[in-house]
Amino acid sequence: MHEFKLPAMSCGHCVQAVTQAAREVDPQARVEVDLARKQATVESGQPRERFVAALTEAGYTPA
Repeated sequence: MHEFKLPAMSCGHCVQAVTQAAREVDPQARVEVDLARKQATVESGQPRERFVAALTEAGYTPA
């Protein structure tokens, strides 16, 4: 399981963009996004670095 703090996430659109970015790395991933805590949790066998790259490309660089 990978946890990411995403300080740039601020709205429902952000939640959708973060979810989509994670699913582009692993379509089978279980993605949970908590807007209030600005945090995303991804359950996947893919390496963390792939998710960091995808989130960064989407504009939500993990802190």
